[in-house]
Amino acid sequence: MRLAIIAFALGVWLLQRQAALPGAGTLVAMGLAAAATLIAARWLPWKHPGLRLGLVALAFAAMGFAYAAIFAHVRMAESLDARWEGRDLELTGAIASLPQPFDRGVRFEFDVEDASPAEAQVPGRVLLAWYNGLSREEYQEVMPVRAGERWRFSVRLKRPHGNANPHGFDYEASLLERGIRATGSVRPRGTAERLEDFVPRPAYAIERLREAVRERFWDALPEHRYAGVLIALAIGDQRAIEPPDWEIFTRTGVNHLMSISGLHVTMVSGLVAALAMFGWRRAERLALWLPAQKAGALAGFAAALAYCLIAGFAVPAQRTLYMIGVVALALYLDRFSTASRVLALALGIVLLLDPWAVLAPGFWLSFGAVAVIFFVAAGRARQPHWLAQWGAMQWAVTVGLAPALLAMFQQVSLSSPLANAAAIPLVSLVVTPLALLGAVLPVPLADWTLALAHWLLEALMHLLRWLASLDAAVWRQHAPVAWTLPLAFAGVAWLLLPRGFPARALGLLLLAPMLAVAPPLPSSGALWLTVYDAGQGLAVLLRTRNHALLYDAGPSWSPDADSGSRIVVPALRGAGIRGLDALVVSHDDTDHSGGALSVLRAVPTGQLWSSLPASDPITQVPAYRLPCLAGKAWEWDGVRFEFLHPPPAMLADPTEKANNLSCVIKAYAPGGAALLSGDIEARGEAQMVGASGDALRSTVLVAPHHGSNSSSSPAFVAAVAPELAVFAAGYGNRFGHPRPEIVERYRAQGARTLRTDSLGAVEVRIDTDGWSASGYRMRERRYWREF
Repeated sequence: MRLAIIAFALGVWLLQRQAALPGAGTLVAMGLAAAATLIAARWLPWKHPGLRLGLVALAFAAMGFAYAAIFAHVRMAESLDARWEGRDLELTGAIASLPQPFDRGVRFEFDVEDASPAEAQVPGRVLLAWYNGLSREEYQEVMPVRAGERWRFSVRLKRPHGNANPHGFDYEASLLERGIRATGSVRPRGTAERLEDFVPRPAYAIERLREAVRERFWDALPEHRYAGVLIALAIGDQRAIEPPDWEIFTRTGVNHLMSISGLHVTMVSGLVAALAMFGWRRAERLALWLPAQKAGALAGFAAALAYCLIAGFAVPAQRTLYMIGVVALALYLDRFSTASRVLALALGIVLLLDPWAVLAPGFWLSFGAVAVIFFVAAGRARQPHWLAQWGAMQWAVTVGLAPALLAMFQQVSLSSPLANAAAIPLVSLVVTPLALLGAVLPVPLADWTLALAHWLLEALMHLLRWLASLDAAVWRQHAPVAWTLPLAFAGVAWLLLPRGFPARALGLLLLAPMLAVAPPLPSSGALWLTVYDAGQGLAVLLRTRNHALLYDAGPSWSPDADSGSRIVVPALRGAGIRGLDALVVSHDDTDHSGGALSVLRAVPTGQLWSSLPASDPITQVPAYRLPCLAGKAWEWDGVRFEFLHPPPAMLADPTEKANNLSCVIKAYAPGGAALLSGDIEARGEAQMVGASGDALRSTVLVAPHHGSNSSSSPAFVAAVAPELAVFAAGYGNRFGHPRPEIVERYRAQGARTLRTDSLGAVEVRIDTDGWSASGYRMRERRYWREF
């Protein structure tokens, strides 16, 4: 059974790696082949049991692949018709999730009951944002919304689309797993009418209850620093945790505790089961009717189910719930099972209910951590002292999950064993029960309980903050090359074998390739560019053999989120770039400078070039700051860099527009040249054409101002005469960038055009024998990604 479930999971995972879904004929053929294989494995005489097991594994892998494909076909069929993208619609439906307030409005999932016009094909569930306005003219009052309310909204929708970058978060996959097939916003000054206070459905009642608990915590802990952590522990609302706190939790490896973890579910279930058995044994008639142990098992499962429902039913909670369910069923039926069989059954149930769970890092880390614990704890000749066993478990989980953490996040917390040794007992056995009590007790008692939980959490944070501040708290490196990962997992398993097993240290040799084999580098004289998909903003990485320069750092979306921390830093880390030799912030515009502070804080940077005013906060960060004046040049690894704009007189002119002060840099490589021009407009272009003339001619041009018609004048396009023009623009942006007439202007000049909004991050390689270009969506195709 265990082999069959693992093979089934492998098939599900393989389907989620496909660029396109298989057709109905292929699925029927796979089903017939799987059935024939199982029959052959069961009835034909096999001399070697391994062959029979191999056939069974192959059959179940095919079944997993086909099962996931059928689910995917059904979900992909429910999509927004492209004809209705960006058009005004009127939707009637219910608020289906816990509303998430942010600095400019509120975001929530919406179950669509009716759409107008009637011919509009709208998915059953969409994600809506209600903004208070992006400008003074668009300002609107955002009314309070609650889960379960029925509303009528005027909206504009778009198909699922997220930024697509190397080592970045796959937003489209996340939406697919949640069953959200369109996103959009409530229109300014359009219809926004509450029709009913509550739609009586169980799912909405649970969300309303979660919302009531969150409001109780906010009321009890006003202005308390870690109230959001307690909310996350009680109802699984991870968005309530402040980003700086998440950074501390990640660096210390306790982030799994600061939401609904399997440990918390187990603790609640065990506590309720113990109380149920205690009371059951004292009721003679009940004990005669049903043994106390069975009653406790049922009560524990019921408690785990209730906790998981109010906590949002995340994968770690699901895994624990199903494991508790299997154990409870075994106890009830007097049929006991091994730990590995219980874990395998939980794995199978998760994937049967949610084939997209394999896309979430939490799936692999959750099941992986439990598998490591079972591997280390099972079959030992003698049990060590509990304290030694506790330390061994922390060590085993840290080492056992290291390859997965490096593959997914390119970092492993080295302070995790010490941090978890202190945090697990305090958070799971004290803080979480207090938070849950605070959710159900009467108000005066709840306030005291929550205040005590917050005080204990605050004390723990002093330790975690100190551990996170250590230079050696985290091991960071490049993303492992794919072929090194199987060797690394084998090495980990070898290292974690029982004490006394010969040559356990040889496992380190199997780990060595993952740590030592680095991603490819440009050759001497080559220039590689990556134009990141940063929405309506710009961030470009230029690499030579031994140097890296970042040109702009993309936009800032909110005080807590920007493209520097969400896109650029993970991409640099995944590529193995430990530091930047230079950062160029082209001009004073948050679409270009919004992520710069995050980059400067996270990545050691040699020089900061910019046209920013001296008062800008970016210029206050310790770095070697220089103005990007025309004529400044240097050479790295056979590639020459030169600023062509702005000239000193223009930079000193206080009346000049910030766009026309954009730092324009050209990189000359033996195989071609690249020109990056920020948001320079027609006046600045004319100045450059007059001053630089033929020096503007380049193989690759990152088009100025996202393809706006205020830039890319005919004279400038003719002077540059690019073979490739790359447009960095946001999907469906309200400016209409890049403008069709501008795109056509470059094509008329003979240039090939690529766009980040349709292709994701665009990678250009200028080698000594020519250039090549491709988009991330082209290289990493998945059936849910459009381009």
